[in-house]
Amino acid sequence: MLSIYDVSLKDLENYFEQIGDKKYRARQVYEWLYRKRVSSFDEMTNLKKDLIERLKNQFSFTELKILTTLEDEDVKKFLFELEDGKKIEAVLMYHDYGNSLCISSEVGCNMSCAFCESGRLKKQRNLLPNEMVLQLLMIEKNLNIRISHVVLMGIGEPFDNYDNVMKFIDIINEPLGIALGARHITISTCGIIPKIKMFAKCERQVNLAISLHASNDSLRSKLMPINNVYKLDDLIKCIKEYIEQTNRRVTFEYVMLKDINDKEQNALELVNLLKGMNCYVNIIPYNETSHIEYKKSSKDTIDRFYNILKKNNIDVTIRREFGSKVMAACGQLRANFKEE
Repeated sequence: MLSIYDVSLKDLENYFEQIGDKKYRARQVYEWLYRKRVSSFDEMTNLKKDLIERLKNQFSFTELKILTTLEDEDVKKFLFELEDGKKIEAVLMYHDYGNSLCISSEVGCNMSCAFCESGRLKKQRNLLPNEMVLQLLMIEKNLNIRISHVVLMGIGEPFDNYDNVMKFIDIINEPLGIALGARHITISTCGIIPKIKMFAKCERQVNLAISLHASNDSLRSKLMPINNVYKLDDLIKCIKEYIEQTNRRVTFEYVMLKDINDKEQNALELVNLLKGMNCYVNIIPYNETSHIEYKKSSKDTIDRFYNILKKNNIDVTIRREFGSKVMAACGQLRANFKEE
């Protein structure tokens, strides 16, 4: 049975038309789901009983189970169990501009980035739209808060689950539903070029972030196997085309790894790679994990790297460190739970 949280407003309107009812019923159901946050069709008191029974036979109310939470300053991490027993995680970060939620899009990940905990546990399956929507709904309910920003940067490569991710975005962006602004949603990809080209044509105002993490092909191929399929020059060419087509700025994420990608030469290579582009670099201090040998660059090294980019007119920020005490590295909580 299809989860009601898998259904976009347009799909629901089509459903009501197909059964000979009025399209506006879809708006009524969406209001109950996402404004009033009911947990059963019986609570939808402005619907007729026969229609409620029909909805019960067609759709189900799914849910996730919160297995555990860990908390640090300005961050809270959730480990969820799906209905089939598989585990995912989400990280809530409290910013001065609002509450940002980093969600998972897959159970595991096949990208195998050398520094990433998620890649140690290979992809088992894609998440359905409802399993992404429910990460947001359950955290809002659990903490009685409003999520203002969503980032698809948790477990999984979002563009390896493209159709479900785009449907999820449509559901949370729907003005009659959760009404999360498109510019408050960010998709982070390691660089699947065909999907970036599809995304450029989708006419959504959603932000795009590229997990770059290296300044040249040989280093990126060592850190990120995807670079053996889509080379750095091809990726940069694709991003330039994306920027020209959409007129939107792109974020390049750069995790700083001690003595690996944090040298002055790397900063200068990055300048040459990105100069003239409508982009900015988000330098990310590495969250160390006991399972992976990489270490975090020192503050002085990070500052020196930042200053080289800044001096060469590259827009750059250093992301505030989050969750070093709550296993905030992507996939770390899930991996530790599984091993225990």
